[in-house]
Amino acid sequence: MIPHRARHTLPLVIFFLLARTASAHEGPPFPLFVDQKVDRYLVSVWTDPDVGTAQFFVIISAQDSSPLPADLRVQLGVQPVSGRLAETFYAAQRENLQQQVQYKAEVHFDAEELWRVRVLLESAQGNAETIATVEATPPGYGRWDLLLYLFPFLAIGAIWAIALIRKIRRRH
Repeated sequence: MIPHRARHTLPLVIFFLLARTASAHEGPPFPLFVDQKVDRYLVSVWTDPDVGTAQFFVIISAQDSSPLPADLRVQLGVQPVSGRLAETFYAAQRENLQQQVQYKAEVHFDAEELWRVRVLLESAQGNAETIATVEATPPGYGRWDLLLYLFPFLAIGAIWAIALIRKIRRRH
């Protein structure tokens, strides 16, 4: 028979022994710019500019509420502001959402620094582009990630343990 205290701690010990490393996202994408007029389009760019793989979401609508060209392609060109690397282009994939047309691109940033982002819109009806600057951020907090994300759970566990101990002392 398992002692009373061991019944409560055994599942926790098993969980920590079998747990694997999980990667977490530090926050939602933020707007680089919103509803910027680019030729006949309104363009919004949201990004999560982590070093390594950065995500960009390009939301496009026509200024006059007409449908977007079926052949519209979106590319993102990125280059460090310092000019140490040549501009690299990434194709964005169209995602049809209920209320908007969105393109998603995954871009590679190799260092924490300012990057120039050029958004190219290409179709048979014509081309347009806009430029913005974004700072690449570290992908996480390094070795402190686990402690940071584990803290709320440890705090709740400590409060629960204190309440359990007080309940047991009241019985005696």
